Amino acid sequence: MYPYMRKVRTVEMKRLTVEEYREAEKLPLTVVLDDVRSMYNIGSVFRTCDTFRVESLYLCGICQTPPSTEIHKTALGAEDSVNWKYFHTALDAVDELKKQGYTVFSVEQVEHSTKLQTFEPQRGQKYAVVLGNEVKGVHQEVVDASNGCLEIPQLGTKHSMNVSVTAGIIIYKFAETLILRHQL
Repeated sequence: MYPYMRKVRTVEMKRLTVEEYREAEKLPLTVVLDDVRSMYNIGSVFRTCDTFRVESLYLCGICQTPPSTEIHKTALGAEDSVNWKYFHTALDAVDELKKQGYTVFSVEQVEHSTKLQTFEPQRGQKYAVVLGNEVKGVHQEVVDASNGCLEIPQLGTKHSMNVSVTAGIIIYKFAETLILRHQL
């Protein structure tokens, strides 16, 4: 039998204030959303970025930006803590990131992709990941401009996952490898 497990109250978690969050060390990862249409998905990605102290979130193309009631509904205030920027296209964002020395991966099913379970981010490196539109994925020109592609293996009948779920899996991989393993 399991020991009694009391849920931890919010005040016991000692979470950062927005100001403390902005000053805290970040995961060296920028998340790029390429034409994500759902504001609820965008809000969810904001919240996941906050959870793992992602460096930045870039919203591109048709992505809506804060302030937005729909984004806030799932972000729950993370749109105020996470550093974000808007770009006309994801290709513009990728070009800027590469100029700043980031290694950019599109998250897409392509020939010669790197399966997520074999990928090991390296400490001291800055990364960006591009996540695509809910129907069409990452634009081909963005895939072409990327340093590589990461792929989450799938075992079911569908050929894709919700973009916010994908973001959670990908961001966790970077956080687990670059930060969480080293905190133990």
